[in-house]
Amino acid sequence: MTIKKRETKTTVEELIAKAKKPALLSPPMHRFYEGKVQVMPKCAITSTDDFAVWYTPGVAAPCKIIQADPEKSFELTNRWNYVAVVTDGTRVLGFRRYRPEAAMPVMEGKALLFKYLGGVDAFPICLNTKNPEEIVRTCELLEPTFGGINLEDIEKPKCFTVLEKTREKLRIPVWHDDQQGTATVILAGLINALKITGKKPARA
Repeated sequence: MTIKKRETKTTVEELIAKAKKPALLSPPMHRFYEGKVQVMPKCAITSTDDFAVWYTPGVAAPCKIIQADPEKSFELTNRWNYVAVVTDGTRVLGFRRYRPEAAMPVMEGKALLFKYLGGVDAFPICLNTKNPEEIVRTCELLEPTFGGINLEDIEKPKCFTVLEKTREKLRIPVWHDDQQGTATVILAGLINALKITGKKPARA
C-alpha cells in the first residue's frame, strides 16, 4: 500500500504575506529585547575577592606587560576576538542614507551574525560623520581596542577610498563587507558552478 503525499500549492497571496511577516515582527521584537547583542563576562567570578585579580590591584600586572609589548594585548585581553562594525549610514541596506542612530539595528544585526556564526565579539559603531577622512581617522583611533575593522554600508565611491586608506594606515585587518564580501560570494558561486558543470575558467 502506498500513501500519496498531499500536494499543497502556495498561493501568491501566501508568498506575499510570508515576505511581509519579518517587517511586521521586527519592530515589536526589537522593542521587547531592546537590541540584539550584549556584553557578558567570560572570566570566573565566585566572590568579590576575584575583582582583585580582574581589576585593582592585580590588573596592573598585565597592563605593564602590554606597555612593554603592545602585541601582548592579543594574548592578555579579548582584543584578538573584538571587531568594530563601522558605518557612516550612507548606504544602509544598500539603498539609502540613514542617520547614524537609524543604522544601529543593521549594525547590531551584523554583530549578531559575527557572534552566532563565528563566535566573534563585534560592536556596532555608527559615526556622526560622512567625511571619509574622519572615518579613516576614527578607525585609526579605535585600533588599540580591536583585532579587526568591518566597514559596513558606506556609499560609493567613498567606500573604495575609505577601505584603501584604512588598510594602509592600520596594522589590523580591515574588511569592507559590501566590496570584499560580495566579491567573495560571487567568486564562490563561480567556482562551484565550474565544479558542477565540469568546466574550467577560460583564460583571457
